[in-house]
Amino acid sequence: MSGHSKWSTIKHKKAAADAKKGKIFTKLIKEITLAAREGGGDPETNPRLRTAIANAKAQNMPNDNIERGILRGTGELPGLSYEEITYEGYGPQGVAVLVEVVTDNRNRSTADMRYIFSKNGGNMGEMGSVAWLFDKKGLIVVDKDKADEDEIIMIALESGAEDVTDNGDSYEITTQPEDFEVVREAIDEADIEISMAEISMIPQSTVEIDGKEAMQMLKLLESLEDYDDVQNVYANFDMPDEILDQVA
Repeated sequence: MSGHSKWSTIKHKKAAADAKKGKIFTKLIKEITLAAREGGGDPETNPRLRTAIANAKAQNMPNDNIERGILRGTGELPGLSYEEITYEGYGPQGVAVLVEVVTDNRNRSTADMRYIFSKNGGNMGEMGSVAWLFDKKGLIVVDKDKADEDEIIMIALESGAEDVTDNGDSYEITTQPEDFEVVREAIDEADIEISMAEISMIPQSTVEIDGKEAMQMLKLLESLEDYDDVQNVYANFDMPDEILDQVA
């Protein structure tokens, strides 16, 4: 599995086992609120909200929390006014980094992002400096012990997936964003357990890093992920599995 994909899977598994549920719930609630604000409070007609709710339920978020997030998004309950910002920058050895942030204070978040990058061997870039290196795709990961290879390939491709990749201990399914929900639902309907499903930014190419730079890159990623306003972090690195396994 390429480094960026394995990191994405690792962070989801860590989140599932994380005792700090409050922080996880905060990020999920922000996404639910924004999704409802953008496309309305009905998940049947709002794919982004439908995905956000599915991810919240996967983390055992109470239904009352989900409902309040939707009502804040539709304006039926008072709440903070959030803004979505994407920051771009570079990690060790020029690794491209995209950071999706949801904040109620742009100035604070910008200053904090700049500090986190510089503290961990990276630097902030201008808007558009690295975004062109990524493609927006649906990404679904199924552990190999949860599905037969022929079955998962058939279901994924017949429901509109672009590709199914064997990544050692899992299958990585990529889709166009507009096909993501259909493919995900087809896999769910086949009673196949999904370990990760998200609209992601997939790098067109990767930068190989090892040793000290690889550890520094992981420290940067973890620092960004731990920041309260950060929703998602994407980077175009690849590194040896044994280094990623240390984090896992």
